[in-house]
Amino acid sequence: MSSLYGGLTGRRVTVRDLAAAKERGEKWPMVTAYDAMTARVFDQAGIPVLLVGDSAAMVVYGYDSTLPVTVDDLLPLTAAVVRGSSRALVVADLPFGSYQSSPQQALESAARFMKEAGAHAVKLEGGRRVLPQVEALVAAGVPVMAHLGLTPQSVNVLGGYRVQGRGQSGEELMSDAKALEEAGAFSVVLECVPADLAERVTASLAIPTIGIGAGVATDAQVLVWQDLMGLTPHPARFVKKYADLAEEMDRAVRAFADEVASGAFPTPEHTYS
Repeated sequence: MSSLYGGLTGRRVTVRDLAAAKERGEKWPMVTAYDAMTARVFDQAGIPVLLVGDSAAMVVYGYDSTLPVTVDDLLPLTAAVVRGSSRALVVADLPFGSYQSSPQQALESAARFMKEAGAHAVKLEGGRRVLPQVEALVAAGVPVMAHLGLTPQSVNVLGGYRVQGRGQSGEELMSDAKALEEAGAFSVVLECVPADLAERVTASLAIPTIGIGAGVATDAQVLVWQDLMGLTPHPARFVKKYADLAEEMDRAVRAFADEVASGAFPTPEHTYS
């Protein structure tokens, strides 16, 4: 395949394609998706990886953190994204409480996402403490995307949403990243870490790094689609707003409502005889 982002192919993107892109020095985008319609749009735009994130807790279900969302909440969203796409590699987030207790629990949760929803890979958070889970999943044939830095499922332990990896903790993050690679993870998300640390981690790993608030040197970048489209009222500093869908949706729904109230809609062309 000549290009990961936007390249035309008659098959799904695989983890081998991601590894090959890193070897070529090719950067690529990852976007979240939670339903079939948006997945189809992003897939047709050439986005190679779609993440059904536990961020669905906030943007779909209305919670104020990722913690409440469950496997049963995310399974139908993942299935919809798989059905709505034909090229993208679909990664399902393992939500809080679905993998931490044991490798067996992690495998049972991952198996549900792959068997019931058709996911192609799973993502989990943490460093050395989840190595047994990563090893068990990879041994069972489940591709694993790791996640270091600001790990939202651990926000209460971390003391809030703040930059991670400064000082000595940066060396620990580097060690965790290398250990996750050795355990078989095919990529690692670096969230809210200093750009120089993300650059060092990226250079030290053979697997791709995916940045979110981690500077420009990572192999890929990911954003929550509602953030980049301008639907989120108060996005994080690392978010760039590429559209203002909130304003456009407000305009459209008000226009519809005004026409209904005035009797201007429906017109004869929108009416059956």
